[in-house]
Amino acid sequence: MAYWLFKSEPDVFSFDDLIAKGETGEQWDGVRNYQARNNMRAMKKGERGFFYHSNIGKEIVGICEVAAEAHPDSTADDPKWECVDVRAVARVRRPISLDEAKAEPRLKDMVLVNNSRLSVQPVSDAEWEIILELAGGTEAL
Repeated sequence: MAYWLFKSEPDVFSFDDLIAKGETGEQWDGVRNYQARNNMRAMKKGERGFFYHSNIGKEIVGICEVAAEAHPDSTADDPKWECVDVRAVARVRRPISLDEAKAEPRLKDMVLVNNSRLSVQPVSDAEWEIILELAGGTEAL
């Protein structure tokens, strides 16, 4: 199973907003970056991702799950843009800031640390475990 990281500005769409969408979740629309789109095309239903609040907070706050694989983005006029649907599954016990991730030597190769602008990015198995360790695990919703 692959792991991912989804970035969203919390004043536009926060983790609490995703929680409010319930089991159905929400399409991860509006992505207009080829690398991020290709990452979504690679996702499989049931894979997990960190939910990262960008701009405000700059921290990993929760875990979401791919609820539907890549499909046309309903907000795009061009069919080349696709998205996945995601739903919230858990909060991290303690948010992990970008500064904390950058300070952790074991995360030196993490995409978030090296390319914090990419909105949808892969997370390695080891990075996933390290983040969960730093966060003290998760809390059920």
